Amino acid sequence: MAMQQAMDEITDYLAKIDEKVDDVLRAQKDAVLARMIGVGLVLEEAMTIRESRGRVDEITWSKVQTAPATIAETQAYALRQLDALAEKLERKTGIGDLAEAAKEAESKSREWLAVLARCFQLQDAIAVLELDRVLDASPDELDGHRLGLKAARQNRLELISRTTELLVNRMNAAAGMANAKVLLHPTASPAVVRSSNNVAVSIHEFHGRLGIESGRESAEARRWVDAATEAKDKALETGASGVDAARTLGSKTLDRAGSVTGKLAGGIAERARRLRGDAD
Repeated sequence: MAMQQAMDEITDYLAKIDEKVDDVLRAQKDAVLARMIGVGLVLEEAMTIRESRGRVDEITWSKVQTAPATIAETQAYALRQLDALAEKLERKTGIGDLAEAAKEAESKSREWLAVLARCFQLQDAIAVLELDRVLDASPDELDGHRLGLKAARQNRLELISRTTELLVNRMNAAAGMANAKVLLHPTASPAVVRSSNNVAVSIHEFHGRLGIESGRESAEARRWVDAATEAKDKALETGASGVDAARTLGSKTLDRAGSVTGKLAGGIAERARRLRGDAD
């Protein structure tokens, strides 16, 4: 029942994310993902038979026995893709290249998270079928088998957690670099931070749906609006100082000009008086 509830949670998650897993999988031409699509169809058929019959007999179980290997292969492939995105970010040093890599990580990570979620859902389906098969064939071994499946599931969660947290750390590092250069790159830097925040939010939701508990807080990357606001404030502060300085300088200049003008006018008037006196 707990695994069935977990499967339902993942189904809700997949329904809410922007890229539906079916759309992602249909768009992929890779043979690994194609095989997982086939496994998913077989498992759905087995679950339907289980619900109608109330048990998993030998014939039904024989149809899905090879499914775990295919699902594990697909999971490993998806994790490698996330690792590749993290490594690509690590290699970028220029803000422009970093912005492109961050944008790619933002879009592609969503797709591979969907694939991982689908893998996890199918693995839970296999576990449900497997427990029912053990119950039908060897009921005395059910509790031990259940504990073994629970431990294996936790191991998968930890593996996924390590990989996804590595990507978040790489994105946060990229955001930190972008924040430091936001004044020099007012367009590219906010884009990097925005992508970093979006990836962190996607992974956080993904973790929540799978029940992954992370004891570490994400690195503190300021949101792009904060960076932009800070840049604007600095610019305004600098501008205001410049205006004040210009105003002060202007006032002094006008004062000096007024003084000079007054002296000049006085001198001209005095000379004019002297000239009139000489003429008389």
